[in-house]
Amino acid sequence: MKVIICGAGQVGWQIARHLSGERNDVTVVDMNPELVRRAADVLDVQGTVGFASHPDVLEAAGARDCDLIIAATHSDEVNMVTCQVAQSVFGITRKIARLRSQSYLNPEYTDIYRRDQLPIDVIISPEREVAEAALQRLASPATFDTESFMGGKLQLMGIVIDQDCPVLATPLRQLTDLFSTLRAIVVGVRRDERLFAPEPGDQLFAGDQIYLSSHTDDVARTLEIFGKVSKRQERIVIIGGGNVGLAVAKALEERSGKTRTKIIEGSRARAELAADTLERTIVLHGDGMSAELLAEANISTADALLAVTDDDKTNILVAVRAKQAGCNMVISLVNDPTLVPMMGPLGIDAQINPRATTVSSILRHVRHGRVRSIYSIGDAEAEVIEAQVLGTSPISGKMLRDVEFPEGVLMGGLMKGDKVIVRPKATTRIEEGDVVVLFALSADVAEVERLLQVSIDYF
Repeated sequence: MKVIICGAGQVGWQIARHLSGERNDVTVVDMNPELVRRAADVLDVQGTVGFASHPDVLEAAGARDCDLIIAATHSDEVNMVTCQVAQSVFGITRKIARLRSQSYLNPEYTDIYRRDQLPIDVIISPEREVAEAALQRLASPATFDTESFMGGKLQLMGIVIDQDCPVLATPLRQLTDLFSTLRAIVVGVRRDERLFAPEPGDQLFAGDQIYLSSHTDDVARTLEIFGKVSKRQERIVIIGGGNVGLAVAKALEERSGKTRTKIIEGSRARAELAADTLERTIVLHGDGMSAELLAEANISTADALLAVTDDDKTNILVAVRAKQAGCNMVISLVNDPTLVPMMGPLGIDAQINPRATTVSSILRHVRHGRVRSIYSIGDAEAEVIEAQVLGTSPISGKMLRDVEFPEGVLMGGLMKGDKVIVRPKATTRIEEGDVVVLFALSADVAEVERLLQVSIDYF
């Protein structure tokens, strides 16, 4: 597949790294020659310097025979015009645009994205993606990472193994015997900064970060077995009243009448907008770093603090201060992935990487076959892929024991009709129409795609 990626920032870079690593023909376009040169030197991609929306630049990038264009520059308007030029001049059939402005996302204006007007096939909103990720973190306070699959019937959870975990130093195959009715499986383990797919004989140790795939109905029991207790989050403080903070507060008002939310926002204009928009949320104007203001927001008795300003350092420092003040759980939005390893030592319970959520959302619309969802783990270390099995897929009709999965791949769940099987047997047959959820290390994603891919005969 020939792909043009417009924008060589962190989002464009990660997408290019994924797609080029899977033997796609990728060209990166950016105004900054240094970013283009870096992408061309480090990744197996071609580079073109210039405005992504200019027809001559797109033609130089190979738009005449392009299958997909991804417009992920920092400008909404450039992304929109790029998709228009891609359709009108070059007839590119698949166009994805990243749009930040909430005005462009207003439901009453969605008609402008029709093919005969402003032809964008898929719109990705980083703010909406981040807000949804934040809500999932708040809903699972015992986890540092979480994502839903199979229409909400399967849950991926990341948890840290504590010293008092009841199943320390227990081989995973023994856990299966001890809890034979538990619909959960360990699909990934990070130990000493290395992520791997565990073998049945592997054991868990204190300090391990593990990824669990669990049937939604068994989440509470799974967390209890691994020494975690879930507590309902009713008192929440949000630092930052921008698009993300506002979206989270709105969702909390709609989802639960018991949740008491407070927002601290430094900009008077945005604080007034938040106060006018929200009904039950208390809005405080001031510096979220202020110990006095945090005390006024009763941070010491809060169940959770969510720091979602546009400054990483502010988010991290506010989260640390809130934790020291007695806040039960702190979540920090962090754009710079190099800061993520600091979260644990600083006592920050969970982090949200906007670029990772955006990359996951974009990749969901790029994969071959009937891929329904993709979630990126860590700094693009692994992916959890949900896909429907088609009749021409190589795994269709095979028993699980006969499928040659790479070592870095584990099945996190199989859905037949409405039934979700978290630990299928070796003799379970994968059939057309089944839905699979696979944990795959980045190096093995290409092979997973091959196993799921539709042959040309299907069309």
